[in-house]
Amino acid sequence: MNLIKNLPLIIFFLSFSISAKEKEVIIDSQHVKDNIYMLKGQGGNIGLSTGKDGLFMIDDQYAPLSEKITSAIKEISASPVKFLINTHWHGDHVGGNQNFAHSGAIIVAHKNVRKRMSSEQLIKLFNKKVKPSPDSALPVITFADEIEFHINGEIAQVIHMPHGHTDGDSIIWFKGSNVIHMGDLFFSGTFPFIDISSGGSIDGVISAVNWVLKNANRDTRIIPGHGPLSTMEDLLAYRNMLVDAREKVSQAIKGRGDLERIKGEKVLEQLATKWGNGFIKQDAFVEIIFESLN
Repeated sequence: MNLIKNLPLIIFFLSFSISAKEKEVIIDSQHVKDNIYMLKGQGGNIGLSTGKDGLFMIDDQYAPLSEKITSAIKEISASPVKFLINTHWHGDHVGGNQNFAHSGAIIVAHKNVRKRMSSEQLIKLFNKKVKPSPDSALPVITFADEIEFHINGEIAQVIHMPHGHTDGDSIIWFKGSNVIHMGDLFFSGTFPFIDISSGGSIDGVISAVNWVLKNANRDTRIIPGHGPLSTMEDLLAYRNMLVDAREKVSQAIKGRGDLERIKGEKVLEQLATKWGNGFIKQDAFVEIIFESLN
């Protein structure tokens, strides 16, 4: 990757481990439906279920933000966080694990999340090494396919979606409230980052999105890993973009083959007008798809 051209992208990913401007971050909470909330700050969107059984939390952004996140949660509920679910292993979703574990939260994730957090990782797209997490930050309960929580008057179904954004992704479906947290399988309104070096793939992301489109309904509210609270219409548009982008890059590979040549031809230029305004720009997304298909 061209380091200067992709500097904003690299700075974003460096913040997976360093949040230099955490004092400026504001944690905004948004009521989703019933007893479900979404918290936005810096990093992945947080989901929160409140009720008599205690707080059920999804992801926790960066460690320096834990105090601010805790303060925002206290404005919603005085209860402590009982369970903390990690949708995958990236630092903008698990950075606060150690802090919340010290406060009594039980951390749960797919077994591959613990595996990747336990050893040094290389995120190839950014040529970035990630050091192992301390033991106290690791999930203490892991699962292979799915696990259910009977909490706050409903079932929270945590379902593994293989080889999507990473190899450890989970979606969380609050059945009674009809709310789904999709983690980074869904970047609402922008091109997604797919971590090929962590077992992710464009086909896996599309498969996961199709699963939600098939099993949910038009009234389902969706908390994306990044972006605004979304609807099924938003998710359908995202799926159509992914399929279109995959086809365009696939056809370019068949015709030319060379990654730099395909980037130079701007095969995703039309899509980038609408979807290229996030931290993943056109060239980076072409590279992600190219690596996924090869």
